[in-house]
This record gives sequence, C-alpha cells and structure tokens, in this order.
Amino acid sequence: MTPTHSPDPAAISFWHQDANLGRTPGSELPGDTNVDVAIVGAGYTGLWTAYYLIKADPTLRIGILEKEFVGFGASGRNGGWCSAIFPASLRKVESSSSRLDATQMQRAMFSTVREIGAVVAAEAIDCDFEQAGYISTARNAAQWARAQREVQVWRDWGFAADDMQLLTREEASRRVAASDLLGATYTPHCAVLHPAKLAGGLARVVRDLGVKIYEDTAVLEIGDRRLTTSRGSVRADVIVRATEGYTADLPGAKRDLVPMYSLMVATAPLSDEQWNEIGLHRRETFSDKRHLRIYGQRTADGRLAFGGRGAPYHFGSRIKPEYDNDEGVHAKLRSILTEIFPVIDGVEFTHAWGGNLGIPRDWYPSVGYDRRTGLAHAGGYVGDGVATAHLAGRTLAAEIGDREDSVRALPWAGRQSRKWEPEPFRWLGVNAGTMAFSIADQTEAASGKPSRLASSFWSLLGH
Repeated sequence: MTPTHSPDPAAISFWHQDANLGRTPGSELPGDTNVDVAIVGAGYTGLWTAYYLIKADPTLRIGILEKEFVGFGASGRNGGWCSAIFPASLRKVESSSSRLDATQMQRAMFSTVREIGAVVAAEAIDCDFEQAGYISTARNAAQWARAQREVQVWRDWGFAADDMQLLTREEASRRVAASDLLGATYTPHCAVLHPAKLAGGLARVVRDLGVKIYEDTAVLEIGDRRLTTSRGSVRADVIVRATEGYTADLPGAKRDLVPMYSLMVATAPLSDEQWNEIGLHRRETFSDKRHLRIYGQRTADGRLAFGGRGAPYHFGSRIKPEYDNDEGVHAKLRSILTEIFPVIDGVEFTHAWGGNLGIPRDWYPSVGYDRRTGLAHAGGYVGDGVATAHLAGRTLAAEIGDREDSVRALPWAGRQSRKWEPEPFRWLGVNAGTMAFSIADQTEAASGKPSRLASSFWSLLGH
C-alpha cells in the first residue's frame, strides 16, 4: 500500500516555508531491505541517533524510515528553543534514583545545549542558532513569588547564578520589556534556532555520511528484528523507535505516550522601532511564569514566533491533521502576545500552525536499549525535545555501540514510564489537568495569590 501524501510542506508551518525543506524526490524505500540499524522516525531523535552511530562506526548500514518527510512532526514545527529544560523536576528524578543523579542529569542538559551549538558549527548547519539564554518573566504577584522560589530551589541544589538567576524589574526590562513586569528568572542555558532547518541540516549531514533516509515509507508494525512498512519489509539487528508524539499510532503503543497538541502563531516582521520597545536584542527566548505553558522567540528575520498549550487532548489518543489548527487557541495566543507586547497591537499575524508532542504518564522522558531483543526507544519529552532528543540520540548510539560514555549512566537510561490509563480515564485526567492550569492562571492573575489548585496538580505528578 502506498501512503497518502501529506500537504505541501509550506502549508504545515511557518518554519517549513523554506524551499529547501520537504521531501527528497525518490527517497522512498525501494523494497525489502536489510540494514544493521533501522530507525523509525526522521525527527531529531532518529537523526541524532544516526549521526552519533555513523560517526563512531562508518561501516554501519543505517536506515531511517519516515512516514512523511524529514522534520514533518514536532522536530520541524516547535518553538525553536534549544533549552536545558528537563521535563522531570530535580525532585522527581531524585525520588527514583539519587540527588547526585538528579544534578548530573541537569548538568548533562546544560552541556547538551553547548554540544548542539558545536555540531551545528562544525557541520555547517545553517539553522539560525544563537545561544542568548532564556528569560521567564513574572507578571503578577503569584508569578513573582514563584520566580523567587524557583531560584532558591536551584541554589538549594547547588546551582549558581551563572546557571539560574533572579532579575529585578529593571534588570529584566533591559532584556525584554514585557507588560506588567515585576521581575524574571534568567538562564544562559538556552539557544534559539530554526527547527525545520536544523532537521533538514542534520538529514543532509547523515546522508553525506552514508545513512539512508526513506521518506514516504510508513512503518506499519515493529516485529522481531523486522519492520513491516508500506513499501516492503526491513530486517535489522537493531530497531530504534523514535516516534515521539506519533507513537500512539503504532500497534500496541496506544497508551505509551499521550499525543498533546501545542499551537503557534507568527507575526509579520516588526520594525526597528518596535524591536527597540520590545527588546530581545540578543534573541533571548521568553515566556512568563503561568502554569499553562507559553513560549516565544525573535526569529532571524525579525518576527515574533509564539506558542502555547491549551488545545484539548483527543479521545483515544487520536492524531489528525485537522487538530493542528484550532482557531480558538490561535486567537488566544494572538491575544496573549499582544497583551505582553502592546506595541504590536495592529500588527498582522501571518502564520498559525500546530502539532503534537509526546507526554509519558509520569512526565519523565526515557531512553533504553534491550540488547537481547535489539529494540531501542527514546522519547516522552513533554515539548522540551530539541536538546533532550540530542542527548537521547547520543545515549542510544553509545548503548547500541556499547561504547564508554558518561551519558549511559544518567538516570533516564534504562527506565520506562508506566502506561497511561485506558479510556475514558485518560481523556478525563489529561483534559482535567489542562483545565486546572487554565483556571489557576486566571485566578492568579486576578488575585495575585499562588493557586492551590495548580500546586495540588503538580504534587500529584510528583514535581
């Protein structure tokens, strides 16, 4: 069966409008094939795994199988934050391993941001990479209290001001002139980039190194060292599942990761005068301390690209192209961004898009390889996958190649989150969480007092 082609890449997101992105003609699987390593998914996890595998052993026969095209999913549509944010909190990581493990995991994330920058430079990947850090603003009293508490937690864990610092209103406004600004937190461990260009650049690099990327080739089933695809079968000693938000579409994996949708909008390029009022002169990434996540960046061509959560989880872990757009959520995002930066009132919003991301039951990503079965997996990045996927790919490559590397000792290696509940409990629980965070943000904005509802929900997750 030949898969149905998805829409033209330029229609998927603002990031996909570059003419060099999209399908490579004639890249489909030519028929039954044998490889040493088969990777399911041509997003960041699959591409980075292939990169580190082929760098360590150029003789390996590696094939990446992709239903659509390189960077079709979250890897090509995200907010362009290459951040050191690890979805599981330090306390969460410590609870299942140790305090030392938790700090080593976080320091590995710090190093990963720098490592990606080094690879991008060494491999001449043009993806607008700039490491100027991340500023998270506090715009009401509850958010300001949370910012102060957050920095104190970092200090309690032994991290210094050069990892995370508290900014006064005056200090924060020099970086970003958000409305109602009370202060902010700032970390240098974050870079901004063009996500689809990173995916496309990585694909070019691994192809040049000898990796085969088979696009328009849907994996229908993962078997015993064998993949059944829409264009033939693939036999492999090692099979890597790198499907993140699309994992639920695989047989038997419906409850492994919940596919949640995150949506984005982008403005037309802003004027120099508008940027002088907004700030972000070094292209820092930005958000505020609300519970229902928002995220933004200043693009290389002078736009604001801005996204956030708020779209519902769809019953049965359904994934459909029409879920990529939700006019209500997109309108809310435009409203929030204009509220944060009143100077853009009246500016045209030229793009609106979205996509799904993978959330494990405990919000704790995992990476693992079973040498006995030849099966490997990584994922569950909860929307913080740009840097995390790199660390996962490097870890998988070290595990598969049985090479000495300190990343193999990190606490997420070899673990597995338990499955989500069956429906309708999954639908009720996930959407109740989204609703709780939304209500908490509204009450905090009105009262200035931290939300007990949000605190209870975070405690329930163990964070």
